[in-house]
Amino acid sequence: MFDSLSNRLSNSFKALQGKNKLSESNIKDVIREVRRALLEADVALEVIKVFLNGVQEKAIGLKVNEGLNLSQAFIKLVESELTHIIGGENKTLDLKVQPPAVVMVAGLQGAGKTTSIAKLARYLKDREKKKVLVVSADVYRPAAIKQLEVLAEQVGVEFFPSNIDEKPSNIVVNAKKYAQKQFFDVLLVDTAGRLHIDSKMMDEIQVLQKKVNPIETLFVVDSMTGQDAAHIAKTFADRLPLTGIILTKTDGDARGGAALSVRHITGKPIKFLGVGEKVDALEPFHPDRIVSRLLGMGDVLSLIEEIEQKIDRKKAEKSANKIAKGQFDLEDMRDQLIQMDKMGGMEALMDKMPSMGQTPKSVKNKIISSIETKKWLLLLIP
Repeated sequence: MFDSLSNRLSNSFKALQGKNKLSESNIKDVIREVRRALLEADVALEVIKVFLNGVQEKAIGLKVNEGLNLSQAFIKLVESELTHIIGGENKTLDLKVQPPAVVMVAGLQGAGKTTSIAKLARYLKDREKKKVLVVSADVYRPAAIKQLEVLAEQVGVEFFPSNIDEKPSNIVVNAKKYAQKQFFDVLLVDTAGRLHIDSKMMDEIQVLQKKVNPIETLFVVDSMTGQDAAHIAKTFADRLPLTGIILTKTDGDARGGAALSVRHITGKPIKFLGVGEKVDALEPFHPDRIVSRLLGMGDVLSLIEEIEQKIDRKKAEKSANKIAKGQFDLEDMRDQLIQMDKMGGMEALMDKMPSMGQTPKSVKNKIISSIETKKWLLLLIP
């Protein structure tokens, strides 16, 4: 995730190595390199300007705490400013309402809206222990209704049936009534996607909002579109009471322009990141943890949370005991690799490990390739 930007930022700080004080000239050198890194990452110009002005002002006369060198102190300053730009702290879903809490999800076609609803349903069911109902009001694309029904079964939540002959407003009203009668905690509403944001799309969502009064209205945007994602979300937020954003396909985004631009341009928080194709590949957005990854410092807290949620403790303890006794065999190694797959594979793990951000892409690829080869060989063990 955001490998290209992470490498460029790390390289830009090298200009301060060996320096014992900050001067206007070496600050300018670093700022210039950071600007280049952000421009290449497709971060919006207005965001770059605000961020660099903040860094430059605070860098003059920067005090270096005991135990830190100048480069480390400057990186800490950059970390603080970047965290502020992209949101400061994690913003969770506001579900404090008389059930069912209605969460409406909108987005353009191809952004991953329907898949994100399934991921969110899985997240709320497994992590928040909520009883979840999903419904599709996308009557313009019949496949969307069937897609959500299949995904709902896959993640283990109930699907409220709808069809293309119904009015979207009637669908959501009936779904909410059913959710109330059956004591669901959360109702997730999939709205119609469009190839672009138009007045018809806005008008329809406004009608749906008046009908069911959602506590949250989330907009799904594709991170691969860079700063365009932020401007698309801004257009939507200007017309509707948006409460947050789901940023999808971040696992394939080496640049990171959308993640750094969306919050500042829209004024709305990123609440979740789509980090893969699997139905459990949804992470809450923690600005400080993302910045830590960008600066090559890893994300140990997210790694610990994933281990707690996805690792079989009994198997892990059994393996640890066998290693201590010198009895660890190929079957145990196979089990370890399967557990690692549940956490997104080796690349996802390396992303969160401290110092791995500094590892060249070619070296990472060799490590991943080697482990993948061993994994498939071990899976052949009966």
